[in-house]
Amino acid sequence: EAEIKREYKQLRVRKLNLSDAGIYTCQYGSHKVQTSLHVFKLTISSDGHFLQNEVPELILMQNSPSPLPDLSITLFNSNNNRVTPELKNEMRQKYIMNLKNLEATDSGTWVCQVHSDSPPINQKISFALKVLGFQNPDSERKYATVDSTVILSWHLNFQKIKWKEDFTGQLIWKQQESANTLELFDFKVTAQGELHETKKSSNFLFEIPERKPESTIQVKLPKVHFNHSGQYQCQLAYQGRHTQSKIELVVMKVSSDPAGPLSRGANMTLTCQVSGQLPPNAYLRWERVNGTKMDIRNSKQHEVKLEVNISAAGLWSCHLIEDNDRKISFHYHVEEAPVWINYVIIGASVGGGILVFVLACLCIISSINWNRRRQRARRMALGRQYLLENKTCQCQQ
Repeated sequence: EAEIKREYKQLRVRKLNLSDAGIYTCQYGSHKVQTSLHVFKLTISSDGHFLQNEVPELILMQNSPSPLPDLSITLFNSNNNRVTPELKNEMRQKYIMNLKNLEATDSGTWVCQVHSDSPPINQKISFALKVLGFQNPDSERKYATVDSTVILSWHLNFQKIKWKEDFTGQLIWKQQESANTLELFDFKVTAQGELHETKKSSNFLFEIPERKPESTIQVKLPKVHFNHSGQYQCQLAYQGRHTQSKIELVVMKVSSDPAGPLSRGANMTLTCQVSGQLPPNAYLRWERVNGTKMDIRNSKQHEVKLEVNISAAGLWSCHLIEDNDRKISFHYHVEEAPVWINYVIIGASVGGGILVFVLACLCIISSINWNRRRQRARRMALGRQYLLENKTCQCQQ
């Protein structure tokens, strides 16, 4: 489609195609001027709409009346940082570029800069990318203690980048990497940016908060159980493509054996345990608040349970330390048994010993008496037998 403006002696060509490339001649009277038109066409896969971690494909094609030049191509992302794509050259006519895995922060206007020395070309082509995804990292770890309240959040960017397409998603949970998955709820986001969530599981104790930041997917565990640990995976689906972000929940619990107050002079075993595997740079630590270095115990690498034998009451703390940073702490108060309980225990011990001694004495006395009665009965039986064997008959004279 062309338009000639005679007052300016201009030819305006709209909606250029590659086939529009060529030499254009302007003749006015005896004057003749020639102009060479070089046309570029940049196409982007998926119409510029991607999920994070996808690999977009950019195709740059050129057409020229003269021999096609060897182009130098440079990409700049939305933050004006240079990006080096994987480049494939096909006979100088078609350049295929594959970008590395996209992130949600890559959304925006990009620039493709085309350069050539002969003929001199320095062309900038702008194009838009929309990357739907999470503002969270692909994988993160969160810590909690038993009976605490935990809210897991995934922040999406669909409103920030003005995503005008429907997409769906779901939140699933699995306790281990190879375990079966449990769908907690699914959701749908309309082209108008409205979020609709539907709860799927009724056996898992969780809530979907009503009030939360915009563009946020949340699940609330009002009272964390030890078996609530595992991977919580939020998945997005758009036109048959998928992306995901997971949060690994690590739960800590503490117990004592025996349970209850610690008597003076007695011992107690405190056990601190976390669910799942710990990274190599993480370990557990028991310590007594306001205690000494002798009260500190550290776990070995990869140990998820730490036991410590104590004889002192007070406030004991179990810490999960990662890269010298305390990620979570569980404070456990060991009460000291009252004095009267100690006396009762001592009295019961002494009384129990006396009772055992008395019972032993009674058993010995009873055994002696029983042996005496047995011997007396034996002598009487022998006497009766002797009389029977030696009795005589008296004859009447």
